[in-house]
Amino acid sequence: MSDRHTSATVLLTHAVGLHARPSVKLTKLAKTFRSTIELGLSPDGPWIDAKSIVKVMGAKVPQGTNLHIRAAGGDADTAVAALIDLVERDFDEAGADAAGG
Repeated sequence: MSDRHTSATVLLTHAVGLHARPSVKLTKLAKTFRSTIELGLSPDGPWIDAKSIVKVMGAKVPQGTNLHIRAAGGDADTAVAALIDLVERDFDEAGADAAGG
């Protein structure tokens, strides 16, 4: 069976955008999948490797950005769904910045 290709878009709502902690969480999750996973700030790209912390942090994605995620490979559907879920859960950091005082 041929490789799967899938994509989705999610609104980045994290207060400071895709900074260090969210970038690390995103790339760590992306690396758990065999598929090629890329992020884009528009449907037409440019696309960056979601498994590269340097590239993800270098994109400096601000809050309020529609983050486009695409994947190709046997687990592409699962990979995109997991990354969308992570972003929608605010990287499991709800209240983390406020709690720090």
